[in-house]
Amino acid sequence: MVLASALMLLASPADEPAGHTHAHPPQLGTVRFETSCNARAAEAFQRGLGWLHSFEYEEAARTFTEAKTHDPACAIARWGVAMSLYHPLWAPPSPAELEAGRQALAEARTAKSAGTRERDYIAALEAFYRDSDRLDHQTRVLAYEAAMGLLATRYPDDAEAAVFHALALIAAGLMDRDPEFAKERRAGEILNRVLAAAPDHPGVAHYLIHSFDYPPLADLALPAARRYAGIAPDSPHALHMPSHIFVRLGLWDEAIASNLASAASAKTLARRQGLPDASSEQLHAMDYLAYGYLQTGQDAKAEAVLADLLAIRRADPPVFQVAYAATAIPARLVLERKRWKEAASLQVAESLRDLTPPGQFRWGEAHLRLARAVGAARSGDAAAARREAAELAAIERALTVPAGTYDWRTQVAIARQVAEAWLARSERRDAEAIALMRAAADLDDATEKHPVTPGALLPAREQLGELLLELGRPAEALEAFRAALRRAPNRLAGLAGAARASALTGRADEARPYYAQIVAQTGAGEGSRAEIAEARAAIARLSAR
Repeated sequence: MVLASALMLLASPADEPAGHTHAHPPQLGTVRFETSCNARAAEAFQRGLGWLHSFEYEEAARTFTEAKTHDPACAIARWGVAMSLYHPLWAPPSPAELEAGRQALAEARTAKSAGTRERDYIAALEAFYRDSDRLDHQTRVLAYEAAMGLLATRYPDDAEAAVFHALALIAAGLMDRDPEFAKERRAGEILNRVLAAAPDHPGVAHYLIHSFDYPPLADLALPAARRYAGIAPDSPHALHMPSHIFVRLGLWDEAIASNLASAASAKTLARRQGLPDASSEQLHAMDYLAYGYLQTGQDAKAEAVLADLLAIRRADPPVFQVAYAATAIPARLVLERKRWKEAASLQVAESLRDLTPPGQFRWGEAHLRLARAVGAARSGDAAAARREAAELAAIERALTVPAGTYDWRTQVAIARQVAEAWLARSERRDAEAIALMRAAADLDDATEKHPVTPGALLPAREQLGELLLELGRPAEALEAFRAALRRAPNRLAGLAGAARASALTGRADEARPYYAQIVAQTGAGEGSRAEIAEARAAIARLSAR
């Protein structure tokens, strides 16, 4: 038996296939997994496990396959291949991926080199792949979580069993939408226990972030967020993932730095893998980066992100992260800056059409429809707004939500109600506008964002505040903005709305900290937006008293 254990996942550049060399061994953190494979296979398996814990699935699959070539009898390497095809917190595997996973596990069962523990790992993963033609995704996710729970109990000293069980719990938690986050909290408890003995384990830091990637829990993940990039600096996803927590807490400078590093690393990795213009990880980081720039008033840099996006012709793999970024980034740039006429005419640039296959990601089309609907309504074109709202309703009706998958239909429903509310306002149906926007806000508050996005294009509770301000009801607007800021701290539009509502209700002392936060977080920006100029003028005026 070979004990595969190393600090920073020891690997020799000589072991890397042509076109996949590193200037140094890949630094992916410390993992320990005892295998029955020969030394070279065990070493490659170790690297694959490091890539896997940072969701670098293509690199993980390639490296597990390398382990098979070093030791054709290595069963656990085939388990690794199957694990690379199951992305528990992303989209469910395609039919082709499920078939490939079943084939890998079938090979693992017949491979000669496997101890009892390795075969138990293989059997646990079979709970997910088994009967995938008959059982829905949710049923199989829950079956896998139960199997990993039993495995972790059987091997209480096995850190990998505990860490993979925690990940399975987080995936199961996405299924039940529990407002108390019981499964996520339990996962966090498991990971914190492992952390004491394995402080440099990439999965521990990574999955703690996912466990607590919710407004009420985000501060619990801040220590992990600030450690993860240093644990696995050669993983673009490890460089990006801390920004989930930075965004949740409104720590914009840290979020921007995280995604600058991730996008650059993703470019390097894509070139090394021989991929086309960009990887999905790069576009994912770009969406978060544009979002951070917009919250800090760095509009020129946000425009530069869009320019980089428009220069991309192909991305690999062409998955939902790509479609999300390709539609969200252009929409964000017009909506966050309230450029209503530009929003009303927003189109998918020709260069992005191949990144957003028609009909494949209808919720991506909804981003553009929302921008056009709100832009038209707020610039006085009710007829155009009505057409776009009708298209949102059609997308909502067309979307299905298979068991165990993210509810994009509800997200489109929220967008449709926001659009209809602004349409009603443009036609002076104000009571109806408020009712629609309150319904959208309540629905938005009752749902959680998908990890693919840093945040909604237009948070509905924030939009309720904007609507109430426009209708001359600043006290109610202030209540809405406060609630929006509790879910999304330091969002620039939320701060500006709360400041204006406070000032209009005669609460200068309450307005001041909002204005001060705007000035502080936009110091590196151009200051060209009206809300930033208003905040700077207000602080100067209040300071002169």
